[in-house]
Amino acid sequence: MPLALLALAIGAFGIGTTEFVIMGLLPDVAADFQVSIPTAGFLVTGYALGVVLGAPLMTVLGTRVTRKRMLMVLMGLFIVGNVVSALAPVFGVMVAGRVIASLAHGAFFGIGSVVAAELVAPEKKAGAIAMMFTGLTTANVVGVPLGTAIGQNFGWRATFFVVAGLGVLGLLGVAKLVPEQPKPQGVRIRHELAAFRNVQVLLAMAMTVLGFGGVFAAITYITPMMTETAGFATSSVTWLLVLFGLGMVGGNLLGGKFADRHLMPMLYVSLGALAVVLALFTLTAHNKIAAAVTIVLIGALGFATVPPLQKRVLDQAAGAPTLASAVNIGAFNLGNALSAWLGGIVIAAGFGYTAPNWVGAALAASALLLAVLSGALDRRAVTAGRPVAAHAPEPAAGVGPGESVPTASVPISR
Repeated sequence: MPLALLALAIGAFGIGTTEFVIMGLLPDVAADFQVSIPTAGFLVTGYALGVVLGAPLMTVLGTRVTRKRMLMVLMGLFIVGNVVSALAPVFGVMVAGRVIASLAHGAFFGIGSVVAAELVAPEKKAGAIAMMFTGLTTANVVGVPLGTAIGQNFGWRATFFVVAGLGVLGLLGVAKLVPEQPKPQGVRIRHELAAFRNVQVLLAMAMTVLGFGGVFAAITYITPMMTETAGFATSSVTWLLVLFGLGMVGGNLLGGKFADRHLMPMLYVSLGALAVVLALFTLTAHNKIAAAVTIVLIGALGFATVPPLQKRVLDQAAGAPTLASAVNIGAFNLGNALSAWLGGIVIAAGFGYTAPNWVGAALAASALLLAVLSGALDRRAVTAGRPVAAHAPEPAAGVGPGESVPTASVPISR
């Protein structure tokens, strides 16, 4: 794997830390601003919605500069957002800081996924994407627990200053290690948007929303669930997040390995098992050992879906993958926002802190149904003699049949 993937992983580490560290600090932030836990959950929802909106916006703006320069701009925006969060005098400013930081998230992973895939041979694409996402998963083993411990001992504001420092390291890593590439030529927004006419692209994104949303339904409220229901001390949340992160690392690597060989079966198994484990979490959350084991499984099964879902979108939007890749990252976070909101609703309705687990199970089961439908469409296409892999979208108006349209394409194995 090229060394440039390390730079992408460094940036992903910082972004992953700021995305997930709020889970361990939610009660502290809520107490400081004197808001309820469900209200504090808007720090998760706001961040996720910022990713959804920022992914296509920043990606479109990124077509005007080289990918390396855009990645550096995104890390700068990430740094600013975390500094604003650290200095926030009121809850609304805290939410604004989270949104500012989130604008970099989707485009960084979207553009980074395309860069990672272009750096390796076609048969290693999912592995390269998984390598970049290893920074995100490793953040949950090192960054998030460390950030949680810092917040509990020195105040949550100190955590966000440290996260801003991670952003500086990410910026330096991209500047030093990512090779300079010429600005993509001939990238037309209409051509990129044409990928969304492919029903398989839309199905993959819907699976992303529902599948990963199932994970966040439980993990958003992991601190009150473990302290109030399982009986863990607040200080124990740190190592519980380490377990979640270890599960994520393992699941991400397995997902990357098998997605290059058996993509759809990998999705069937991981989504089905995730739905079952989330449903069982409503019971295992009452026992410390069982809860800890379940948290590992949720992290592993949830992130086992990430490389195959991202590769599925890249394959199906082969002719114009940049915008589709970024929007799919936004889809992950749309699922986060949806599940955090739904989880807050069931808690506020008095169903208890384990109720979000049922929400997560339902979302994961819905994603499994869509995966089965998508696989059925693939088989129908094969039966009809049509190729399963997506072709590039139709050329934009004004391009003759004999002319090529250069795009930010990813090599696809034929």
